[in-house]
Amino acid sequence: MEEKSFLDRMLGHLRESCKYYTGYPKDLGPSRVVHFTSEREFVQLLHQGYPVVVAFTIRGNYTKHLDRVLEEAAAEFYPHVKFLRVECPKYPGFCITRQRKEYPFIEIFHNPEQAANLGRVADPNITKYSVKVLPFNYDQSAYGFREFFKRHGIRSSLDPK
Repeated sequence: MEEKSFLDRMLGHLRESCKYYTGYPKDLGPSRVVHFTSEREFVQLLHQGYPVVVAFTIRGNYTKHLDRVLEEAAAEFYPHVKFLRVECPKYPGFCITRQRKEYPFIEIFHNPEQAANLGRVADPNITKYSVKVLPFNYDQSAYGFREFFKRHGIRSSLDPK
């Protein structure tokens, strides 16, 4: 058996150790991106207390790239940030409420808090919540998500930074 050259060993080490090496397929394990099925499931996901990155998508070539970006970011930030993908043609009601016309787009939902009951309450069993929603307009990559979380003070790991 032939010994590997210095260059082959160096590239092998680079692929194993460098997080942002983009020219080689990454082994991300099982998918961490949750696919939207209902608003009830979305609310349950919010109640877990983690920030939720929601990608509103339609079919297209750019969506394939966005799926790879979401998979990579979801693997990196799991379990401290949840990633959700909504296929807008399947769930138009949920997407229309966001009042955006350009697809795909990403929004980040975080800090669910119980809202004050103002006015008449139709059903005392219903609890209203307010959630902060931020449009994501950074670089669509794991690095872009990390910088966005730092800028807006969203905890994306156990680090108490």
